[in-house]
Amino acid sequence: MTVAFTFPGQGSQSVGMGKTLADEFTAARHVFEEVDDALGEKLSRIIWEGPEDQLQLTANTQPALMAVSLAVIRVLEAEGLDLKSDISYVAGHSLGEYSALCAAGTFSLSDTARLLRIRGNAMQKAVPVGKGAMAAIIGLAFEDVEAVCKEASSAGVCEIANDNGGGQVVISGEKAGVEKGVALATDKGAKRALLLPVSAPFHSSLMAPAADAMEEALSEVRKGVPVVPVVANVRAEPVTDPEEIASLLVAQVTGRVRWRETVSWFAANAVETLYEIGAGKVLTGLARRIDRSVNGIAVCGPEDIDGVLKAIKG
Repeated sequence: MTVAFTFPGQGSQSVGMGKTLADEFTAARHVFEEVDDALGEKLSRIIWEGPEDQLQLTANTQPALMAVSLAVIRVLEAEGLDLKSDISYVAGHSLGEYSALCAAGTFSLSDTARLLRIRGNAMQKAVPVGKGAMAAIIGLAFEDVEAVCKEASSAGVCEIANDNGGGQVVISGEKAGVEKGVALATDKGAKRALLLPVSAPFHSSLMAPAADAMEEALSEVRKGVPVVPVVANVRAEPVTDPEEIASLLVAQVTGRVRWRETVSWFAANAVETLYEIGAGKVLTGLARRIDRSVNGIAVCGPEDIDGVLKAIKG
């Protein structure tokens, strides 16, 4: 059986995530402790107790989701999983790519937590609040959304941020451009076109200052060869060279998350099951809509661990 692990991005967070795992498994608890130490604060308290508005801050959300994903990985490894021999590929959606790289050994857990804190802060600071926007376009073909963005750009920056598949495309840019994009998409027959409650226009050219910050931060951390290939967001193909991985992570800040193509690549390369490692079931739902030949399974809590190990290890 050919298996890949995928790691969720922003939007999958919820107060209390990872708590039952940390209560039941020492390996999970150690992950949250190490992330707390790396950041010099009790992020675990915000993850488990809230308040929700603190967890929703981008600078907290990004390392928090990574911590939950890595807690699951460490528990699986403590129970006998060997990523190198049991898993063929890893991939992550936006910030989830950092989780994937940490799981595969490219970055240490502490460095990943610090990188995501820098990334979250840099993305938040790149554009003044209220200047940027993002919107989800549901029910239009990718090519139609491309045309919408081109036309809407007359009002302001409007670009495709996430090609999530299953008829879901997220656009990002200046508020006026994105609002025009929403109106045009509605006119073209989108089932839904709605502004998203986000604090910045992620994965757009407006994020260039954040890309510069990440280039500097990534140049200063140790980067190892991943034990399994990582299917990169901006290329939708596997990479293993650490310096190439770093350059693609810089490009990812302003570039498109090519998730539809990523899942299609898995399907075309004999991957039968995508295990979504961490909080929520967003990527599992997307996998089903993109290609039904790929089986998506969410791995969130203690109740999921035995089933995964039995399926993979036999």
